[in-house]
Amino acid sequence: MNIPEDLKYTKDHEWIRVNGDGTATIGITEYAQGELGDIVYVDVETAGETIGKEEVFGSIEAVKTVSDMFMPAGGLITEFNGELDANPELVNTDPYGAGWIIKINVADAKDLEDLLTAAQYKELIGE
Repeated sequence: MNIPEDLKYTKDHEWIRVNGDGTATIGITEYAQGELGDIVYVDVETAGETIGKEEVFGSIEAVKTVSDMFMPAGGLITEFNGELDANPELVNTDPYGAGWIIKINVADAKDLEDLLTAAQYKELIGE
């Protein structure tokens, strides 16, 4: 299972890549996409909104289920990955790269302090 060391993780299986400029990219983990199965639709109607930590920012639909996605850190959603409209399967094939879901401006860096490291996330999922 691919769990990049440079990311932070949530117990709800989202990842966040924090950039040095206060922005961050968010997606779901390889583990999560594997549990969901084939992704058929990614719904994010919150672009341009400020969403708090652990609040729902969208949903992801797979062949067998629909699951909410939760913010790892509060902030303004500045961008949705428009490629997912036509190619939602990018979440399955490249969850940490082309399958990213949103970009945000992090409102409070303290929100990042209690996120899981790669090692902690591996322990959570039994890796």
